[in-house]
Amino acid sequence: MTHPEQWESVIGQNAVDAEGAKVGKVGQVYLSDATGQPEWVTVSTGMFGTRESFAPLYGARAEGGQLMLAVPKALIKDAPNVEDDDHLDDDQIQALYQHYAGHLDPSLQSGQAREDDPAGRGAEGNYASRGPAGDQVTGAQGRDTSGPTTDEAMTRSEERLHVGTERREAGRARLRKYVVTENVTTTVPVSHEEVRLEREPITDANRDAALSGPDISEEEHEVTLRAERPVVDKETVPVERVRLAKETVTEQREVSEQVRKEQIDEPDVQAQDRDLEH
Repeated sequence: MTHPEQWESVIGQNAVDAEGAKVGKVGQVYLSDATGQPEWVTVSTGMFGTRESFAPLYGARAEGGQLMLAVPKALIKDAPNVEDDDHLDDDQIQALYQHYAGHLDPSLQSGQAREDDPAGRGAEGNYASRGPAGDQVTGAQGRDTSGPTTDEAMTRSEERLHVGTERREAGRARLRKYVVTENVTTTVPVSHEEVRLEREPITDANRDAALSGPDISEEEHEVTLRAERPVVDKETVPVERVRLAKETVTEQREVSEQVRKEQIDEPDVQAQDRDLEH
């Protein structure tokens, strides 16, 4: 027969499955109301360990500073979503046993009596949790209402939100160049030759040239006229270098999640003797 105190040290340790794969950290150990024996344990699973999954302690052992469970990790992560509220009712227990069917002692699922379950409650027994301080929290309310399972003080706990980040691919940027055609208009000066008729009177300076030919004759004179025209030539020149660069931009983003916390009311003092009221 095991003792609850033997399992207190596993709280906060890492839990691994039957193949040695890490599952999460141990949260609470649940004890049977009927026998006081440890039967279930909660393990933090999911992203950032925000989910508490129930795993059976049947076949488990504490070794090397970690809790080695006898069930696979995938089965633990897919366990029914049972609220971690310090007590399991019959329906919740039955759902867990059905989920882990084939990995537990058949007598646990059939309600038969065992050596450490003399009442024969098996899967129908209620369970209470043992917290990090080793204090058993039962479903009973009342005087020293926790009975012999706690000391003179109670522990108030609350959930804390731990938010982190993960890197993932958000998109891709591609740099591409292509050719476009556009019209460019510019102005260039061009020149051309034009002919004009010049007349000069006969003077002593040009008289000899004027009388050098026949008196009366037919003649033709011609000159060549020249003109400029625009000539277009193109050349390819480098203009700039373009590349892709990345920069990190940090922005503030709100993350909302529900967290639970325990509250403790002020004590309600009721006088037992009427004389104490005066």
